[in-house]
Amino acid sequence: MDVSSDQIADPTLAEMGKNLKEAMKMLEDSQRRTEEENGKKLSGDIPGPLQGRIQNIGEQGHIALLGHSLGAYISTLDKERLRKLTTRIFSDTTLWLCRIFRYENGCAYFHEDEREGLAKICRLAIHSRYEDFVVDGFNVLYNKKPVIYLSAAARPGLAQYLCNQLGLPFPCLSRVPCNTMFGSQHQMDIALLEKLIKDDIERGKLPLLLVANAGTAAVGHTDKIGRLKELCEQYGIWLHVEGVNLATLALGYVSSSVLAATKCDSMTLTPGPWLGLPAVPAVTLYKHDDPALTLVAGLTSNKPADKLRALPLWLSLQYLGLDGIVERIKHACQLSQRLQESLKKVNHIKILVEDELSSPVVVFRFFQELPGSDPALKAVPAPNMAPSTVGREGHSCDALNRWLGEELKQLVPVSGLTVMDLEAEGVCVRFSPLMTAAVLGTRGEDVDQLVACIEGKLPVMTCTLQLREEFKQEVTRTAGVLHVDDPNWPGIGVVRYEHANDDKNSLKLDPEGEKIHAGLLKKLNELESDLTFKMGPEYKSMKSCIYIGMASDEVDVSELVETIAVTAREIEENSRLLENMTEVVRKGIQEAQVQLQKANEERLLEEGVLRQIPVVGSVLNWFSPVQPSQKGRTFNLTAGSLESTEHTYVYKVQDTGVTPPQTPTGSRTKLRLPGQKPFKKSLRGSDALSETSSVSHTEDLEKMEHLSSGQEQEALEANSPEPQPGAPAPQEAEQTGTFQNIAQGPEDDRPQVEEPENLR
Repeated sequence: MDVSSDQIADPTLAEMGKNLKEAMKMLEDSQRRTEEENGKKLSGDIPGPLQGRIQNIGEQGHIALLGHSLGAYISTLDKERLRKLTTRIFSDTTLWLCRIFRYENGCAYFHEDEREGLAKICRLAIHSRYEDFVVDGFNVLYNKKPVIYLSAAARPGLAQYLCNQLGLPFPCLSRVPCNTMFGSQHQMDIALLEKLIKDDIERGKLPLLLVANAGTAAVGHTDKIGRLKELCEQYGIWLHVEGVNLATLALGYVSSSVLAATKCDSMTLTPGPWLGLPAVPAVTLYKHDDPALTLVAGLTSNKPADKLRALPLWLSLQYLGLDGIVERIKHACQLSQRLQESLKKVNHIKILVEDELSSPVVVFRFFQELPGSDPALKAVPAPNMAPSTVGREGHSCDALNRWLGEELKQLVPVSGLTVMDLEAEGVCVRFSPLMTAAVLGTRGEDVDQLVACIEGKLPVMTCTLQLREEFKQEVTRTAGVLHVDDPNWPGIGVVRYEHANDDKNSLKLDPEGEKIHAGLLKKLNELESDLTFKMGPEYKSMKSCIYIGMASDEVDVSELVETIAVTAREIEENSRLLENMTEVVRKGIQEAQVQLQKANEERLLEEGVLRQIPVVGSVLNWFSPVQPSQKGRTFNLTAGSLESTEHTYVYKVQDTGVTPPQTPTGSRTKLRLPGQKPFKKSLRGSDALSETSSVSHTEDLEKMEHLSSGQEQEALEANSPEPQPGAPAPQEAEQTGTFQNIAQGPEDDRPQVEEPENLR
């Protein structure tokens, strides 16, 4: 920082420059120690909740923060020296800003809130147009109501803020629509503005002030300020300009629309984010000749403490210099132009500010051309398409753009992207390096990485949008599942399983459905496919659904839907089986108790009364022992009934009882190659494979199909009731005769069967 006593006449400023040199030396030493420790934590780190949370703001940031501390020390000087020092700082800062941003002979007002300067300018305009306002106050405004004109593309909440600060009713604010037929969708309609002004004059109102945009808050469009200036001069209206594009006034080349802002009555600048300076106030530059009115309006002050607000900016401007200021703004504009030129070469990406190359704001959006639309019109829907179809496609693109913006923010955090929802275009992604690059340190390589990430996400987004309609049709054709339209979900779709007790017309809580969907979600995630499955929604007013995430073109939608339906049906049946198990077991125990009692009665009748007498029974059993019959009962959980164990004891085999129901399986179950993930389309017939790979995969598929068909044939033969284990084949049976099928027991107890003569 080059501040010396020979350059500054005031000895106080010379002493300040000396102290600043010492402070800068301390900052440089601290920075050097930080670099030597390679990012390690310093022993003097800030303790408490601020520890590790302060970002690296650089030397210019330290200078700005040092200005606040220095201002507190300066305020302790005696009044005369304080007045001279603050006046010098205030006048120098105003002069530098006016020269940098080409605003000749202007005054400056420094303020913390960006909107505060506009509110004070409105007060100045009221005092200028209403001569008796200081005396009569509201009565003057009541007789001739003032009108403030704002663009429909102005920053949100600005109109309400002005009404609250000025004490004006909302009818005093007039919103000017933007162009709808010709020109930009975010530029003020000048013809309609002139019509509104004439109507207000005829109604006895006073057109007071117009707020124009040099870079709207949303997409960075600039109004036709030159034409607006002519209109304001014609009707005596104060013209105020604000916007991010005003930063380009410091460059060598400025567009004519932005350059016209230098002729306006006032403008608001925000050099803090433009230059990456923390805690630096905003500045409102204005032109007015009456110091008494500016004092009444609050734009000027006799208090030295109010003038000390310019001290952090005064230090920062001297530290950066004119070259440093221009270089930072130029770098931000180059980043936006680099991204804009790169996105023009990317398919399915639409840029909203193509007509303004000088704008440092780039707003883009993913789009998919609809059938029957002209590709040159950038996805304009065809006239013969139903509005519902167009709206559904628009909602799908909005969800995908929101997903794209969030993904890019995580992949390239230094880009400073923001996701916003525009009324006409929908959800878009905004890149405004002039507001973020200086703070985040964005470079050209980061822009290239951002473009590469966008190109990497496009195939998934395109395929997902194409699979949405196929998924909906497949769900509609499949029984037991219902398609749910959720425009905010970026995946291929949302599906809900309809169980037996599901009330379709009710939105009440469904515990059974939640249990089934929870089990279904667990089963789907265990498949380890490339798809993501989520349970939703989180709020309890809607029934549970399965949300399916982004997909690629290799997804077999029919297999996916069928797997969901079959798995949910299986979970429902298993759940019912478990729920009924308690009742089945209870009834089985009761029936077993009854049969045990009946068996005891039968045993008493079979043995007789004499055998129950202790002594007589023993003697009788010794002379004539009883041959007890092996009787028992087994409980079949599948059938829910008691069965006799006589077959087990006699034939030495267990009776299977009732065959359990088969597990539900899909009719389209396909074979997969080793390592192939679920829901992938078959590789057979794929053009992407080479001839050798396709032949080898085809042979593997044929072998697996042949093997599976052989296993199915063996399973059918095993389940057939005619051939028993150990029996000959049907052809041999015709030659040897008919055999008696006897269950095989142990070799000792197996009855001997005489062999036919032709087999001996």
